[in-house]
Amino acid sequence: MLKKLAFGLFDSGETILGALVFSTFFPLYITQYIDTKVYSTLYGLSFAVSFVLALLLGKKADREAKRKTYFMYFSVGVSLFCGLLYFTHGTPIISLFIFMLLALFHQQAFVFYNSLLLEFNERGITSGLGVALGYVASAVSLLFLIDILEPPEGYIPIGGLFLLLSLPAFILIKNPPQTYPVSLREVFKDKRFLLTILAILSLTEVANTLIAMMGIYLREVYGLENAEIYKIIGLSALGGVTGGILWGKLADRIKDIKRLFGVGFILWIIFLLLLPLTPSFLLVGIGFWAGISLAHLWTCSRLLILKEFPEGQASVRLSFLSLSERIASTTGLLIWSLFLFVTNDNYKLSVLLMTVFPLLGFIIFQKISKNSSPS
Repeated sequence: MLKKLAFGLFDSGETILGALVFSTFFPLYITQYIDTKVYSTLYGLSFAVSFVLALLLGKKADREAKRKTYFMYFSVGVSLFCGLLYFTHGTPIISLFIFMLLALFHQQAFVFYNSLLLEFNERGITSGLGVALGYVASAVSLLFLIDILEPPEGYIPIGGLFLLLSLPAFILIKNPPQTYPVSLREVFKDKRFLLTILAILSLTEVANTLIAMMGIYLREVYGLENAEIYKIIGLSALGGVTGGILWGKLADRIKDIKRLFGVGFILWIIFLLLLPLTPSFLLVGIGFWAGISLAHLWTCSRLLILKEFPEGQASVRLSFLSLSERIASTTGLLIWSLFLFVTNDNYKLSVLLMTVFPLLGFIIFQKISKNSSPS
């Protein structure tokens, strides 16, 4: 159980870092000095660089079974670069450079962190516990830490807290020994794998759009005040905690991760169909449903990759999963904006149009399940 908790604690630290530094402190600071579009472009480019680097290092880590080594190196680097943001706060260009390195190291650390699931027999509850603790950390960050920690002074304790929450994984989780010959060309030619990533992406598009736009949706459609919005989003976090444990346990019990992952398409289709019809007094319930759905996606997607494809190629394959999450952060919002433009700012109709993603994903996933066999 201590090993599972160690895995989950890193997820907590990663969530705190994301909520405070990547989503709040640094964007608000740097966009005072450079155009938002420039910042967004540079941040997006860091994802592309990170993907290429993760493929190259992932291939090496898989071949030599050094996943934990890279996980530790990049996690320590995250803590150091986060702290350096304090010292470069007065020089925006240098600070931006340090932030880009922080983003790069953070993305690498998360890829190799996910690959540590190979070390667990009960991977479902381990993955689910990580998701659940991540939601707890998100709530703590938004309710308490954001008022206590302020930039630039806050960067050092945040970096220190991230490292502190990483240490149990450094100490308790062993390096997964699985190895397997890795050919990047063969991975890129693996149609079943690429379609699986595409199916996951169809859900991640909806999930990331929900995370980014739910507050605005509740304000524009229901006229809610901030306090009411925070309450509903808080219930979503509670659903995430519940869902992480629920889906994790089911993944270990059912064993057929493909079937369990397929449930996600139904969850998101139901959510998108119900949201425009939901009266204000049932918003708490729909928020909880959203949390359950999000937890399903984050818990089961990494389990699906590890189960359906060679374990010895975990780092390389999980690089694609990480990239899909980053792509969805951008394209989901672009498509949401397009839907609002086409519908003349009809938020409810735009939500209904988003159902095209889980529907397409479901079709792709069914095709994979019926017409192919595991590698």
